[in-house]
Amino acid sequence: MLTPQDSEWMAQALRLAERGLYTTSPNPRVGCVLVRDGKVVGEGWHERAGQPHAEVHALREAGEAARGSTAYVTLEPCSHHGRTPPCADALIAAGVSRVVVAVQDPNPQVAGEGIAKLRNAGIAVESGLMEAAARELNIGFFARMTRGTPWVRSKTGMSLDGRTALANGVSQWITGPAARRDVQYWRARSCAVLAGVGTVLADDPQLNVREIETDRQPLRVVLDSKLQTPPSARILEEGNVLIYTAMKDEAKIAALRQAGAAVELLPDGDGQVDLPAMLRDLAQRGINEVLVEAGSTLNGALLRAGLVDELLLYVAPQLLGDAARGIAQLGELTALEQRIDLTWQDVRQVGADLRIVARVKGKENV
Repeated sequence: MLTPQDSEWMAQALRLAERGLYTTSPNPRVGCVLVRDGKVVGEGWHERAGQPHAEVHALREAGEAARGSTAYVTLEPCSHHGRTPPCADALIAAGVSRVVVAVQDPNPQVAGEGIAKLRNAGIAVESGLMEAAARELNIGFFARMTRGTPWVRSKTGMSLDGRTALANGVSQWITGPAARRDVQYWRARSCAVLAGVGTVLADDPQLNVREIETDRQPLRVVLDSKLQTPPSARILEEGNVLIYTAMKDEAKIAALRQAGAAVELLPDGDGQVDLPAMLRDLAQRGINEVLVEAGSTLNGALLRAGLVDELLLYVAPQLLGDAARGIAQLGELTALEQRIDLTWQDVRQVGADLRIVARVKGKENV
């Protein structure tokens, strides 16, 4: 039976898991706390892919004190050999007597088998404690494992009347420095940052993580149906760039590859990139979370196709008027039933601006 104390220890495990927010990709963020006689004897979190999992760090810290302890783990212990041995086996070998799991692993290679292995070894297992928080922490991993596509989060800086740029394209800067710095944390937690070629041509962005300390840069992805990205674009300078196109132009492809980009041909039959196929391909590359930093054309295409899960909106206290550009080209709606409904996730002030996280209705859970 679960107790209030169990919730306290699981909350601590979740705080540990958050330490891997920017580093564990493509693996999930996981924390583990070992408690014996009401005291923590070991704790750990998964720091990066290929390195020991949270349970192993906690067991190493606990040593012999792990025997007879309760393990609080934010994700079901793995039961298979990947780049590291199964954590379920490590817990069994250490003599842990009870395991409390926040949420079952969605990975088909685990999916309940870790819990079953623990129970078959005589260990008491309870699952579901603070499940919602554990899923939210790894929402991209759950999306990739359960539906085969990443979690897509679209970021937009806009005025209070929903405008992202003047009619002539000028947009720097609508939002303030605090909001722009905040974006860096969202980039850092993302596995990929996606932009359209229009953004590349207009702004020549780098789309990398700046101003905050990180040793992992997200994959930069450009949607470029007609191969208009110049080989001199700044986004190509550091490598780690993937361009999706619908045009088979060997000379342009060779030039972009020579500049350091990977190029993938994914036509949809109408001269555009196949957006669902692109997301499936990113998932196969281990991409959990995609941050879209695009203009109204790509934002509109993704929203119309039902491919956006969440909006990250920075709203500046200003009005740009009806001639300015909107956040997404959705076309004319002729009935309210055609609207895209959202649910508020978080609203807070960042500097002079508001930051709104809104989830597309129906995408609240994966």
